[in-house]
Amino acid sequence: MPFLSDALSRIKPSASIVANARARALAEQGRDVIALSSGEPDFDTPDHIKAAASRAMAEGRTKYTPVGGIPELRQAIRAKFRRENGLDYGLDQIIVGTGGKQVIANAMVATVNPGDEVIVPAPYWVSYPEIVALCGGTPVIAPTRAAGGFRLTAETLEPLITRKTKWLILNSPSNPSGAAYGREEIARLTAVLARHPQVWILSDDIYEHLIYDGGAFWTPAQVAPELYNRTLTVNGVSKAYAMTGWRIGYAGGPRPLIKAMDTVQGQFTSGACSIAQWAAVAALDGPQDDLALRRRAFEERRNLVVSMLNQATGLRCPVPEGAFYVFPSCEALYGKRTPSGQVVTTDEDVVGALLDAEAVAVVHGGAYGLPGHFRVSYAASTQTLEEACRRIQRFCASLA
Repeated sequence: MPFLSDALSRIKPSASIVANARARALAEQGRDVIALSSGEPDFDTPDHIKAAASRAMAEGRTKYTPVGGIPELRQAIRAKFRRENGLDYGLDQIIVGTGGKQVIANAMVATVNPGDEVIVPAPYWVSYPEIVALCGGTPVIAPTRAAGGFRLTAETLEPLITRKTKWLILNSPSNPSGAAYGREEIARLTAVLARHPQVWILSDDIYEHLIYDGGAFWTPAQVAPELYNRTLTVNGVSKAYAMTGWRIGYAGGPRPLIKAMDTVQGQFTSGACSIAQWAAVAALDGPQDDLALRRRAFEERRNLVVSMLNQATGLRCPVPEGAFYVFPSCEALYGKRTPSGQVVTTDEDVVGALLDAEAVAVVHGGAYGLPGHFRVSYAASTQTLEEACRRIQRFCASLA
C-alpha cells in the first residue's frame, strides 16, 4: 500500500507468532491441537512475585516510572550481575525495557545506520535480523552446522567481519537450537573480536538459567573483560521466572550506549509497567529455589522429547545443552508423500502437513535461517509432550 513506509517492506511477520495463530484457528474449528510453537514456560509465576505486584498496587505504585527503570529494580539487576556473572555495572549502566525484545531494538535503533552490518549466527531467533533490517542495517548470517552443535566458530566469524561490521549478536543458550557456548568457545570468539575494535557484542542471555547436564553459563563480558566497554549484556525475567506476560527485560552496558538507548526508549514507550517492575524486583531479590526445580523439569522433558523424536522415521534430533527447544533435522522426509497425496519438499511443507494431519504445531527451520529442520518447544507438560511426540512419530511413519 502506498502510504506504508519502505522500512516495513524489509521485515516479515514473526514465524512463531504466525504458527501460534494458525494453531489457534484450528483449535477454534474443534481440532485437538497441541501447540509446541511458543517460547513460553508453562509454569506459573511464583506466588511471592505475584504478591509483590499486589502490594505495589495496594501501595499506589501505579504512576509513570523513570524511562530506564525504577532505581530499586536497577539495583536488583546490578546485584544479579555481580552475584551470577561477576559483572559490575553502575545504576546508570543499566536499562529496563518492556521485554528483552525492546531492549535489543533500542540498541539497534540507537547504533545502526544504513549500510552497517550485524553478524547473526544461524539458526537465530526470528527477530534479530528483522530488527536490524528495520533499522536499515544489513544482517550478515553466519552459518553453523548440526555437527558442530549449531555453535559459531572463530574460523567462520573472522572472514565475515568487514569495516562495516558494527555488532555480533550472540544468544546462548540459543533459541531455536538450545546450543550453549562454553568458556573456551566464547574465548575464541572474543579473541577474534579483540582484533576488530569497531565490532560490539550483544549477548542475549535470556535462557541463562536453563543449562543442563551440569553445564556452566558464561557470558562474553565475563570471559573477556577487555571487551566490557563494547559489550551489551541483555537478559530478562520472562524465561527463568515464568514471567513472559509481565514484559520486563534489561541490559547492562557502557554508559554512552545505555544513555542512547534511554533516549530511544523515552520517545517510543517511556518506562515499563510499574507493577511489573516491582514484581521483577521480587523475582531477582527473592528466593531462587524455583530455578533449579524448573531446570530439572525441563531437562527431563528434553530427554523425553529427544528420545521420542529420534525414534521417528526420518528425523535426527541432536541433544541441546540448554533453553527449552529441540531442532531436529527433517531432510530425510523430503520427497515423501502424505496420505492426502501431498509431496513434502521443504521443512515448511513438513510442518504444514504435520499440523494438518496430526494437529501438532511446530515452526519450520527456514524461519530461523536454517532450512531442513523444525523447532519444537518442550515448555509443556510431560503428558502433552508424550502425546505430541506420538503424533509426530505417526505422521513420519505415514509418509510413503
